[in-house]
Amino acid sequence: MQEFAHLRKQFWGNHLWARGYMAVSSGNITDEMIQHYIDEQEGEPVNDDRFLIDSTL
Repeated sequence: MQEFAHLRKQFWGNHLWARGYMAVSSGNITDEMIQHYIDEQEGEPVNDDRFLIDSTL
């Protein structure tokens, strides 16, 4: 925090992020595919350089 002391003075008591929402289009992807992706992101990341696309969903 000492590195950015000038920002602390500027933003003290204020919020840097505002509440809001985001709307996006997922194109040709189903809600189930999106939920599967989100579920797969939970947990520890796997250190694997292989890239695999699974089209069985």
